[in-house]
Amino acid sequence: MKFGIVIFPGSNCDHDAYHVVKHVLGEEAVFLWHGDRDLRGSDCVILPGGFAYGDYLRCGALAKFSPVMQEVADFSAKGGPVIGICNGFQILLECGLLDGAMLRNASLRYVCKHVYVRVETDRTPFTSIITPGRVLKIPIGHMEGNYYAAADTVRALEDEARIVFRYTSPAGEVDPAWNPNGAMAGVAGICNKARNVVGMMPHPERASEAALGCEDGKIIFTSVVRAIAGSCV
Repeated sequence: MKFGIVIFPGSNCDHDAYHVVKHVLGEEAVFLWHGDRDLRGSDCVILPGGFAYGDYLRCGALAKFSPVMQEVADFSAKGGPVIGICNGFQILLECGLLDGAMLRNASLRYVCKHVYVRVETDRTPFTSIITPGRVLKIPIGHMEGNYYAAADTVRALEDEARIVFRYTSPAGEVDPAWNPNGAMAGVAGICNKARNVVGMMPHPERASEAALGCEDGKIIFTSVVRAIAGSCV
């Protein structure tokens, strides 16, 4: 399987993602420059974390105009799996590939720590082997991770089971005390209607090896590898 990892000016988690898929999972991986108009045969695209274009105007507002994003949009329209992590999630929102927007954290402070997220659905390539209800410990690092959407959009996300990850306590309880940024409905990650595009604020690539103190994030990458393998059988 081949992962394409997009690099924008200001990306800083691109090599982390590359390391996980190439050296931890043993899959093929290539870097895709923001000006590219070719995904180079990628089976899955990762939009990594960072500060694309310095987060000028607002997070992801400039990155959505990068030539590579038209290729990503076309790829996703054909059913290709795409995951946006942190800044990548913000870019997907700005591009309209996912619903909603990001506001500054309710605390108005940058938050960097481990959080707990409950997997709400196994109906995406990135959660296909995870039992719904399982709680993962994964770190966050963001200033604008406060997910917001109109009430009817949030209802649709709930009704259509498109909330993929939700902030909870270690025991899986939804509690504002365990919501690190004030996100509506505790949203930590969502998917599109076709369920092949996922955005999440936590960084699974930073929790994919025992040396990092936690391997909970690895299963997200393993899930898409198995999903793609299954679709090729």
